[in-house]
Amino acid sequence: MRISFLGAAKTVTGSCFYIETDTCSFLVDCGMFQGSNADEARNHDPFPFNPADLDFVILTHAHVDHSGRLPKLYVDGFKGPIYATKATAELCAIMLPDSGHIQEFENEWVNRKRARAGLPPVRPLYTVQDATDCIRLFKSVRYYEEVRISDSIRMKFNDAGHLLGSSIVELWVRENGREIKLVFSGDLGNRNMPILRDPDIIESADYVFIESTYGNRDHIRSENKIDKFIEIIRSTKEKGGNVIIPSFAVGRTQEIIYELFRQHEKNDKELNELLQIPVYVDSPLAVSATEVFRNNLDCFDEEAREHIRNGDNPLDFPSLRFTRSADESRALNESTKSLIIISASGMCEAGRIKHHLKHNLWRKESSIVFVGYQAEGTLGRRILDGAKKVRIFGEEINVDARVEMLEGLSGHADRTGLMNWLKSFRKKPKHIFVVHGEDDAVREFGDLIYKELGIVPVIPGYGESFVVSAEGAAPAGRKAERAEKREIYGFKRLEIVHMLDKLKDELEEASAIIRDDLRTGKDDIELDKLLEKLLKFEKQILEIIR
Repeated sequence: MRISFLGAAKTVTGSCFYIETDTCSFLVDCGMFQGSNADEARNHDPFPFNPADLDFVILTHAHVDHSGRLPKLYVDGFKGPIYATKATAELCAIMLPDSGHIQEFENEWVNRKRARAGLPPVRPLYTVQDATDCIRLFKSVRYYEEVRISDSIRMKFNDAGHLLGSSIVELWVRENGREIKLVFSGDLGNRNMPILRDPDIIESADYVFIESTYGNRDHIRSENKIDKFIEIIRSTKEKGGNVIIPSFAVGRTQEIIYELFRQHEKNDKELNELLQIPVYVDSPLAVSATEVFRNNLDCFDEEAREHIRNGDNPLDFPSLRFTRSADESRALNESTKSLIIISASGMCEAGRIKHHLKHNLWRKESSIVFVGYQAEGTLGRRILDGAKKVRIFGEEINVDARVEMLEGLSGHADRTGLMNWLKSFRKKPKHIFVVHGEDDAVREFGDLIYKELGIVPVIPGYGESFVVSAEGAAPAGRKAERAEKREIYGFKRLEIVHMLDKLKDELEEASAIIRDDLRTGKDDIELDKLLEKLLKFEKQILEIIR
């Protein structure tokens, strides 16, 4: 069989593995690229295969970097089944239409700009209706139920402990009278995480495809993360500021709610008094996702289920509030009281979180607390990396608030967790493909795999293919001419996007320099020359747009 890596290859988003056997072709995941403009431009590239020819899709979990291009796949012709757990299907039923709404909204903005430039409108990546129609393709599968998809392929979902319904996929493929077992880790969760069960142990595989988001570092000690969180809340409340938490609406938000619930359960007068601070979940998607969590209690771990048996709701506490309307969201930024605001998106690229950052980043009294991975090129990553100023809605905002990262709350296993999971295999894999990590993470984790397990890892690049058989794996040559043309087309698009990003940065820098220089008192001749150059440059830009 041939496996092509069409995403999550030396990057953490766009998870997509295209598998061709002698009897069928299918995908494991079809995720959206997130991060820089160049990364996001890949979402619009044509698939290097005919979606109508795919037999089925296997989905590891609902996060959009794994599921977000399924509606595009549907629009482009795919009409086969999408195999996923029940919880994953229910989460996708709210997440994918929400993503479609974002696509439509952003597309309206793009088309308004194109109309002013005299250009024809463009279509969004997909619409709310496209996403809603795509949901009809989902086929729910129970954990640990072995499904025979065809005479040559069978599959089983195991709990990945990363998100409600998240899965490790065991896949058996029979070719040439031999059966090969593939294991896709999906995104692996941490052990002892709130609400969710620990990731399942898999005993054997011929080939393993493992994520490496945190493959080059370990999280802070679990017992210290909540102490630090409480200290941030206390310090911020004393200063009269707000605690702003950019959080993924599905998964991380519910885990934070559960952690705060557990703190409320403690018989500590001072702590209970501190936690009277109102906690707002400001995301309609998060509100809907929390209801899906409450409807899938069978996925909870034993501790959370014990709370339920005792009559408690582990996803609720007295000071918790949910907002749905835009007016309710705006009112939070007019409050004079200290608040904890949990809002999406988790990487600060869209949604209501950008409004809360605009109103709080410049305030020394406030705190910004990141609880999930921030991909390169995102606003969240720039803030976390120490940017002194950021642009939000076209306005330059000083970053004076306290900025913290609670990696212990991350839904991804760290380096030690990933390695311990690999070491649990009783039958050593022939090959381990390291995916879903940025360049440093995949390489350092690959080195650790070789050092600890003696297996030379494979680190695929975007678009690379490998031929996999019972004997071993080897890099595959390029595909047919049509695929080559698409690959070149995609590369040229990325070159243009990279150039646009570079010009944007240079223009911002030039603007700042010229503005500063204007304060020095230029004479009229110098100003006339500068104005003439700017007018010529404006004409060139308009010509490019045309």
